[in-house]
Amino acid sequence: MQQKKTVRSNKARSEATRAALIAAARALFVEKGYAETGTPEIVARAEVTRGALYHHFPDKAALFRAVIEAEMTEIAAAINHRTDGMTDPMAALKTGSDAYFEAMMTPGRARLVLLEGPVVLGVLEIERIDRQTGGESLLAGLEEAARQGQIRTNIALSPLADLLSAAFDRAALAIAEGEPPAPYRAAIDALLAGIAKA
Repeated sequence: MQQKKTVRSNKARSEATRAALIAAARALFVEKGYAETGTPEIVARAEVTRGALYHHFPDKAALFRAVIEAEMTEIAAAINHRTDGMTDPMAALKTGSDAYFEAMMTPGRARLVLLEGPVVLGVLEIERIDRQTGGESLLAGLEEAARQGQIRTNIALSPLADLLSAAFDRAALAIAEGEPPAPYRAAIDALLAGIAKA
């Protein structure tokens, strides 16, 4: 019985160390950027040993990937929370886009996910992480809207999802840089209205 408690305690400590490393790395990547952040700074900020860092992550890039995964998981959770149970796919797309913009206003998130992420990990890896963390929901929403006859049938859905995603990202970046959100939200609404079946 005592052995199980020790194992659980070790697991909890390990998870706490990993979480501390991710939190410290995130803060430093936002403050200084990936290239200017060194692993000694991350270890000092997390208040763990260098050995603990390399126990959890083989290198700085792997730690950065964990930061991006955490950010993208939180974005997906925010969208899912707002759209869960909605049965009108076009309404869900609009609500989901609003939730995305709100999630992206978390300080530093737009820089990490939209600027640093593609440079450090590559665009294809960012797309893969996006798919893993719920990025397919936009395409799924468009497919459901098509099934329900809500969008025009002459539009290929996969390219449409890619282009809408790029528009959402560009708007989120502008908002994160201090532009007023309302005109961007209105523009996204106009894009969604433009694909709706008349």
